[in-house]
Amino acid sequence: MKIHTTNYNNTLIAVADDCPCSAGTIPPLKKETLTMAGIQYQMLVEHPYEFTSDEILFQLHASKHQVPKQEYQQAFAQFFSKGQACFRASPLTKRYGWGVHFNEVGKMALVGMETENYQQLLHDETLQVVKAMRSSKASS
Repeated sequence: MKIHTTNYNNTLIAVADDCPCSAGTIPPLKKETLTMAGIQYQMLVEHPYEFTSDEILFQLHASKHQVPKQEYQQAFAQFFSKGQACFRASPLTKRYGWGVHFNEVGKMALVGMETENYQQLLHDETLQVVKAMRSSKASS
């Protein structure tokens, strides 16, 4: 079975061109619970450069579907046997003003678009810079 990946290395996912925020914004709660964006935000803020994209996306899937820990290896292979949307499609990069930096080993951290660090990463010639997906379908 072919395994797909959403991981990047030495990459910045830059905020979408049509992002409504001008700074990194904490995703709001929905009915007093965390949304997918809220869970991603919490994991990345509390554990910068500890997780790959695949690890975070699978953890969300496993939690949502209550996958027992002893079945993680098989469930991981099954989950990534189909292509999954990467963090270019995350609400964090599309709607909430967060860039995602992947280091040389693919571990990721959030970077607010208003920060000096974000501007430095955006212009770092050693990084691949890819834009988050636009929310609207209108072309620029």
